[in-house]
Amino acid sequence: MHHYKLKNTQAPFYAVIFVSEKSENLNGFEEMDKTTLELASSIDGFIGYETVGNDKENIFVSYWKNKECIDEWRKNSTHLIAKKMGKEMWYKRYVSQICLVESSHAMEK
Repeated sequence: MHHYKLKNTQAPFYAVIFVSEKSENLNGFEEMDKTTLELASSIDGFIGYETVGNDKENIFVSYWKNKECIDEWRKNSTHLIAKKMGKEMWYKRYVSQICLVESSHAMEK
């Protein structure tokens, strides 16, 4: 599975990389995943995202105009609930990293 939605933008910008392995208990996950993506997409400064993976292991990369936009998302009440549920129930493991993208080149056929 691969999803891609990225507005044409020039560096510098930020990438939040979220690598995860899901647990067996995914009760409510799909609905929350859809809700949080819609909410994040509505924040001014959200540039887009890419995701690749399967039912168990995933890499989700969201792109942001600046760190202030990321901080706004980090403080979102629904996102805070999703993070809590993820830690308690939905994920076996994950790593989240915030990276400055200094250069970006793309090609698509």
